[in-house]
Amino acid sequence: MTAIVRTEGLVKRYDGTLAVAGIDLEIEPGEIFGLVGPNGAGKTTTLRMLATLLQPSSGDAEIDGWSVTRNPDQVRRVLGFMPDVFGVYDDMKVWEYLDFFARCYGLPTAARRRMIGDLLELVDLAPRRDNYVQTLSRGMEQRLCLAHALVHDPKVLLLDEPASGLDPRARVELRELLRELRNLGKTIVISSHILPELEELCSSVAIVDQGKVLAHGRVADIERRLRFGSVLRVRLLAEGEALEAARAGLAADPDVASATILDDGTIELGFRGDDAATARLLAASVAAGLPIVSFARAASDLEELFLQVTAPDRQPLEAA
Repeated sequence: MTAIVRTEGLVKRYDGTLAVAGIDLEIEPGEIFGLVGPNGAGKTTTLRMLATLLQPSSGDAEIDGWSVTRNPDQVRRVLGFMPDVFGVYDDMKVWEYLDFFARCYGLPTAARRRMIGDLLELVDLAPRRDNYVQTLSRGMEQRLCLAHALVHDPKVLLLDEPASGLDPRARVELRELLRELRNLGKTIVISSHILPELEELCSSVAIVDQGKVLAHGRVADIERRLRFGSVLRVRLLAEGEALEAARAGLAADPDVASATILDDGTIELGFRGDDAATARLLAASVAAGLPIVSFARAASDLEELFLQVTAPDRQPLEAA
């Protein structure tokens, strides 16, 4: 599959300061892709170069086959951008706000009318159609600005810290909206330092720090490259001496590096084996009569991976 967003050696310098230090990315169509990193990591600068708002110092990027340096007008027609700090025209009604930007894209009157109705339904602002923008809550403003980015039906959306400042309910609503946009065929690139938000939403991520990509790929793939083995969690219908005996039996397996009983009675295994070895351990445990309730690989933790990747003594990982 051909990447719909591609960067090659993307660099940006500001008066001698290196903000982006040669980023290489490939993002497939239909992905929700996360740029993860602390403040000052270069996420916003990268998105602004992709959005043709900043000229790269060197390197290039392509959106749907169009170069951001050589074909900026074509890029803008297939791209929607929602910045981290956006301005809204308070003295406009909600529908007028969208109509204004639709006119900027040259949409005819009939198409604008249909588009505004569809977008207000999509972002759940149809009941607020005739309200002035200044009466909207922060979450409603965020959804309106997302609708603004969609007025020309772009293939790719760039969202810079879209959940910033939102309350928990508004964040849930935004996540559901982004999933719906993905189902409609949009490719979405999100920058954020709110790691749990991205872990629940993104199909792939790039961990960025000091203007460089330190790891790139699906969270599970990054985890495999970071860790030697994996973590298994086994829950049994056992307690006391029976639970300890089960732990000791599991610890005797040659692929088990460690076996610990957690506070909730779950046995956590540091496991060195592959999928076949995992299946063998489960079969052997059942054959030994262990009363297993659940046996599963521990879920990936994006925050933990981020801390590992950005540790001062860790070397950057190659992209997947």
